[in-house]
Amino acid sequence: MEYLIGITLALALVVLAGITGLADERSFYPTVSMVVASYYVLSATMGSDHHAVLPESLAGGAFVLLAVLGFMTRLEYVVIALVAHGIFDLVHPRIIANAGVPGWRPGFCLAFDVVLGGLVLLRLRRRRVLAATKPTGILLAQTHH
Repeated sequence: MEYLIGITLALALVVLAGITGLADERSFYPTVSMVVASYYVLSATMGSDHHAVLPESLAGGAFVLLAVLGFMTRLEYVVIALVAHGIFDLVHPRIIANAGVPGWRPGFCLAFDVVLGGLVLLRLRRRRVLAATKPTGILLAQTHH
């Protein structure tokens, strides 16, 4: 059931983001990817599993870096971050002990991440996302004259 819910939520997110125009913003999917990367740290915190916070933060940080790299260069890296996080979800229980992670989360997140990554890739291939527009840089303000 968690797989079906993950797939449904990913589809709903892409449809709603498309209808509202959020999906047309270059930053949208990198931001979603960064939020996805934070959930295991959140679980460790909520479950008071202080030993899991550091390894979860390091793993999540790697996915955040990939999302930022995708935002700054090519959005295809965001697809890689999402799909890689889905694979991470599959093996997570075997590599990081985190008492705060509910039993349904790895399956739900695997389905959500992989489906979302695939749908983002389809949008990129159809040129519906501003893939060619690169950001001007971090903390750089544009001045209008």
